Amino acid sequence: MRKYIDFLYKFRWAIVFMVPLIVMMLALNLKHLEIDGSYRIWFEKDSNILTEYDAFREEFSNDDGIVIVFQDKKGVFNKKALASIQRLTEALWEMPHIDRVDSITNYQHVHSEAEKPDDVLVDDFIVEDLSEMNASYLQDRKEVATRDSIITDSFISKDGTTTMIFARLEPNANENGDISSEMMGYLTPLIEAETNATGYKYWLNGGPPMTQAFVDIAGSDAMIFTPLVFLSSLILLFLLFRRVSGALIPLGVVLFTFLSVLAVQTLLGYKLNNFTANIPVFIVAIGIADAVHIYSVWLMGKKEGKENVEAVYSSLQKNFLPILLTSLTTTVGFSTLAISKVVPVATLGIATASGAVLAFLISVVWMPAVLLLLKKPIRGEVEKEGNVKSFGYGDFIVRNDKKIIFVGTLIAVLIGLGLAFVKVDSNTIRYFDEDVEIRKSAEFTMENLTGSMSYILLVDSGKKDGIKDPEFLRTMEKFYTDYQKAFPKDVRDMISLMDTIKRYNEIMNHTNTIPEDRNLVAQYLLLYSMGLPQGKEITDQMDFDQRKLRINVLTNIVDTSKDIKMITYAKEWWAKTPYKLTLTGQTAMYAYMQKDITDTLIYSLSLTILIISLMMLLIFKRLKILWILLLPNLLPVVLVIGMMGWLGLTIDMGVAIAGAIIIGVAVDDTIHFLVKYFDARKRGLGMAETFDEVLHYAGRAILFTTVVLSLSFSMFVFSTFTPNQNFGVVTATALAIALVIDLIYLPALLSVLDTKYDYKKLKKDRK
Repeated sequence: MRKYIDFLYKFRWAIVFMVPLIVMMLALNLKHLEIDGSYRIWFEKDSNILTEYDAFREEFSNDDGIVIVFQDKKGVFNKKALASIQRLTEALWEMPHIDRVDSITNYQHVHSEAEKPDDVLVDDFIVEDLSEMNASYLQDRKEVATRDSIITDSFISKDGTTTMIFARLEPNANENGDISSEMMGYLTPLIEAETNATGYKYWLNGGPPMTQAFVDIAGSDAMIFTPLVFLSSLILLFLLFRRVSGALIPLGVVLFTFLSVLAVQTLLGYKLNNFTANIPVFIVAIGIADAVHIYSVWLMGKKEGKENVEAVYSSLQKNFLPILLTSLTTTVGFSTLAISKVVPVATLGIATASGAVLAFLISVVWMPAVLLLLKKPIRGEVEKEGNVKSFGYGDFIVRNDKKIIFVGTLIAVLIGLGLAFVKVDSNTIRYFDEDVEIRKSAEFTMENLTGSMSYILLVDSGKKDGIKDPEFLRTMEKFYTDYQKAFPKDVRDMISLMDTIKRYNEIMNHTNTIPEDRNLVAQYLLLYSMGLPQGKEITDQMDFDQRKLRINVLTNIVDTSKDIKMITYAKEWWAKTPYKLTLTGQTAMYAYMQKDITDTLIYSLSLTILIISLMMLLIFKRLKILWILLLPNLLPVVLVIGMMGWLGLTIDMGVAIAGAIIIGVAVDDTIHFLVKYFDARKRGLGMAETFDEVLHYAGRAILFTTVVLSLSFSMFVFSTFTPNQNFGVVTATALAIALVIDLIYLPALLSVLDTKYDYKKLKKDRK
């Protein structure tokens, strides 16, 4: 260590200026940094979920698009509302990347006229020239629309006050990069103009508005929380050390680390998302602890009257090993997230793990070099080395150790029982805070019109032209009935060509049933397809060989657990038939992520615990008390998730990534405590004296880093991205719990159970 300090002293000026210069050169690449919020970023490229969805889009077109919903409380069947629908429909047709537009005005209405009951007509529901409409016509259209089972609760509400325009994206719309920003660039001025013209409130749903909301929130969080965390850390550092250098030097470590990490991410072609946009805050959490421990012990050395070089040497000598170990454990905690199949989570893990390594290097290279330049003497009370003030802390622990263990264990067991009630939810709409426009829009649609979530069910009849088989269609009809009966509050509407076939049969044979004759079904499909205008073909409802039929299921916003139940029910129902079901769509894709989120929490925690156990064993070489060394790092996770179970809060991606991070960060404090604890015991100090010394040399830094980290993470409660909110609350709470465990529960356990070392090892060391 002495040679290393001599090296730093010799090249201190070069190191102090070269490190920032290298970082700044890397940071030039940040001008190419982008944010991506599209659905594709959540899945691996070879994901079966994504592969199935892409196959569906290639064969049946897209299920994604732009949804515009508005309400006229007097009813939309008036000239102002219908004119707005018509203008929006026509404008959306002209937008790039739009494959098809459907609305009440261009709905292809299958009907017959009283004068010619045997003739089936297919035409636009509303006349193109709106000036031809009169009160009688509008009343007739309203009565027909609100009785039409095909469009009621989809394009028009039952009371006729709320309506929807849906513009479907081209199948390959997002293949060459996300087009949401481009789409919203066209859509935003269009909606503003329409709002000014009509006074209606237009609610936007669908892929592009949601993706843009993800991007906007990610950018907003990064721009708001990063400066806030830096400012709060700056203030707290200054309050702790009462020195400008004590605030600026640790923050310099953090700043250089996160700029380097983001620059490398950009060079590797990664884009930010709603999780990785918060890398700077995670880096603050990682880097600040190392820097505070180094600066704190250096300051103590200066106050003890040491020369500056000796103070730096003393600080590195006391801190190098624990900082190296904590950096390794933190790296492990974050890197275990790389096993997640949720790509943004895996990316975050890799990026932040690399940040832990960089923070260590900058802390032990650049920071000591800067401290070596600070020759100004420290004013204030001079402390003597080894003169540890006692606040009665050690005596309190030793006197009450068994009581502390009993009360702590009882609380842990009671709270831990809440694990049995924990649920997982990855519903994308609920990723947004209740005040976010995209969530309000989805909820407005659900409350006033139809379900704002949807599944795509592709039913394979097993043979060419199989969808024309009456038995196949009757099976589908029974599924409609059973599915809506099984989930009466959640399944809002089901749409397929079967509805049109039944409509034709009703007109021709006056019975709203499946035709008995296969040829009749074929004729109805032919008549319908021939009557449709260009751009409104039925190729998105069936495949080319007419063996697969598509069902669109519109559902309410529900917990992912309920989504999984609904998906599982559909799969199990069709598995009992001769037909094969493929269930896809973006809602289903996000629901399937529930397993990946649960796996992330379980596997990353398990891997973190395993690796840290091995590291603790190698570091401290005490197998019999290994569980004591691990307990302070496991309990915070168990307790905070148990609390969520009791409070009825759900686990989402924010909580899933918090587990490994909590252990990875919390173990830092434990290692600093244990390294100083075993060092004091080796020097022959009694148990109470040992705890007093640990508190003196590590307690202040542990307390401060916990305050900084808890404050930093708790700021996410103000985010409008719910996983960030949950991550912040869970992590801040867990770290506060970890502090209490490290400074109260852990020493009590050591006081009671480390007796073997207390006597035999102590005598051996003294000899």
